[in-house]
Amino acid sequence: MKRVLTSYFTAAIVLLAFSYAALYISIYFFPKIAEQYFDPAFSSSDKRTWLYFMHPFIVALALKYFWQRFRHMFKGHSVWRGLEVGLVYGLIAILPAMWITFSGISISITVVVTWIIYGTIQACIAGLIYAKMNP
Repeated sequence: MKRVLTSYFTAAIVLLAFSYAALYISIYFFPKIAEQYFDPAFSSSDKRTWLYFMHPFIVALALKYFWQRFRHMFKGHSVWRGLEVGLVYGLIAILPAMWITFSGISISITVVVTWIIYGTIQACIAGLIYAKMNP
């Protein structure tokens, strides 16, 4: 149980750092995409900003459950297993969620693609941590 909790909190903290870094990197390198977030479709309420920073903990928890349940199905070196978990999660969770988001909300395909890439990278990072810390 200690290994499960340690790997979860490690993944959550690393994903939080990645989220924070990705936020600033995207603003710096992709300012045109970042400008789209000033659209009224996006909430800019300070009351809900904490939800953004809670997201890595929720993703880490969901991926921890996925890892615990299906880790025996992923074969090979731990790096490959971790990346495969991230890619599978991107395919079965992020892609369908972004499909319905794009079809229901007026946002650009560029934003949706960046969200798919970002979410898949997050899942790969968590998968790598879980494969190394809790094989």
